[in-house]
Amino acid sequence: MSQRCVQARVTGKVQGVWFRAATQSQAREAGVTGYAVNCEDGSVEVVLCGHREAVDSVVDWLWQGPPAAQVAHVEAVDIDWQPHDDFTTH
Repeated sequence: MSQRCVQARVTGKVQGVWFRAATQSQAREAGVTGYAVNCEDGSVEVVLCGHREAVDSVVDWLWQGPPAAQVAHVEAVDIDWQPHDDFTTH
C-alpha cells in the first residue's frame, strides 16, 4: 500500500460544530495520523497522513463533516510525508 499525506482547508460553517473532534474520530478509525486546527479566517486546516485509501476516505468525509457542519468547500493538496504519532486537534 502506498502512503499519502494531504493538507486540506475546509471552509463553511466548520468552527463551533465539533468539526475537529469528529475529524479526529474519523481519522483514528481509519488509522490516519495528523491534526486538525481552527484558522483565524473561520476555516479548519487538516493534515492527514497514512495509507492512500484511508487518507482518501477521510478527505471524502471532510466534505460532509459532523451533522451541525455546513461544508462549503474542501481544498486538498498532497504534501511531503510528515511523521505523526497520532491524530490531534489544536
